[in-house]
Amino acid sequence: MRILVVGAGSTGGYFGGRLAQAGRAVTFLVRPARAARLRAEGLQIVSSQGDATVTPQLVTADALDGAYDLVLLSVKAYTLGAAMEDMTKAVGPETMILPVLNGMRHIDELIERFGRPAVLGGLCRVHATLDAQGRIVQMGKIQDLVYGELDGAATTRIRALDAVLQGAGFDARLSMNIELDMWEKWTMLASLAGITCLMRGTIGEIEAAHGGSAFALRFVDEVSRVVQAVGQPPRPALLETVRAMMTQKGAASTASMYRDLIQGAAVEADQILGDLLSRGERAGIDTPLLAAAYAQLCVYQNRLKA
Repeated sequence: MRILVVGAGSTGGYFGGRLAQAGRAVTFLVRPARAARLRAEGLQIVSSQGDATVTPQLVTADALDGAYDLVLLSVKAYTLGAAMEDMTKAVGPETMILPVLNGMRHIDELIERFGRPAVLGGLCRVHATLDAQGRIVQMGKIQDLVYGELDGAATTRIRALDAVLQGAGFDARLSMNIELDMWEKWTMLASLAGITCLMRGTIGEIEAAHGGSAFALRFVDEVSRVVQAVGQPPRPALLETVRAMMTQKGAASTASMYRDLIQGAAVEADQILGDLLSRGERAGIDTPLLAAAYAQLCVYQNRLKA
């Protein structure tokens, strides 16, 4: 199976690097500057799960020469438009697109561009970053990749994909209800991002503040009410887990959006919070805390553009 990884940053580089290390036929679609560095130094992974340096197969958008069997799409959601343009020549009638972006808006955009049959559902969980040397540094042990047909069908192609992804150096799981998995991840991510960005602190710091836990629980309730109305209702056990996480005493937990925020970097506010807020508004659901968090992040984004 020919695999094209779109995005050789911390997430795509990690999973794509592990696939290449395991001998899969992986090519990375990269911009010229990233290509030059990877050609000179290799794709380096630093991890408690095992360090690795692979010599990656690289291609730039102008050099794509045909369709791939799988496109693993791992880019920041705000760069999706450019990524879709770059990868167009790699998508043929039989190509599977496996996106692992946050939120759900990207699914609609991919279907509009490439057609519903091409698009799978997917999500990943890995805490990794690019360091100053361009290495992919994994923090923690979680390295999950979950995927499935959007309609839950056990198709021949999804079984073939599952066989390729198994035993590749990370935890791979075929889901028969990937949409629910994606909505549940969005519930957790939107809660963590909104709470930590609006309060500008870790979960432990917020819990220790007067009214902090009550605020966090109200935020989770707003998010879950929207998801239950417009998406796949999260399972009760998942909601209990989210509530416990958002009120954990002394927890150093923050969202990656919060970490981007305090570093002055671009954030996925529109995709993680704004899209959820819009869906809730169309359903007539009042979510003042979610609205406040998104408004605050819009102020931040506008400053970056100025």
